Amino acid sequence: MIAATKTFTFDAAELLDSPEAQAAYLSEIMAGGDPAEIALAIGTVARARGITAVAQEAGIGRESLYKALSGEGNPEFGTIMKVLEPWGWVSP
Repeated sequence: MIAATKTFTFDAAELLDSPEAQAAYLSEIMAGGDPAEIALAIGTVARARGITAVAQEAGIGRESLYKALSGEGNPEFGTIMKVLEPWGWVSP
């Protein structure tokens, strides 16, 4: 009899446990220049920071933010700016 192998879904957000790690991750993704990957990476950092808290800081509904940054959404530039501003990564 063959034993079943248990697998787990990888979630990069679990590894981004400091602002420095989050900034390095976003810098690496942004260097590639792919807008869809950048939005997905911002979503990953948002999940690492707590999507509900990020949505509140940005003044955006949690579900709307999650959908916009899921990699399947197409967030407006203003949405991206609202998310990044409280993190100190862009100026108001």
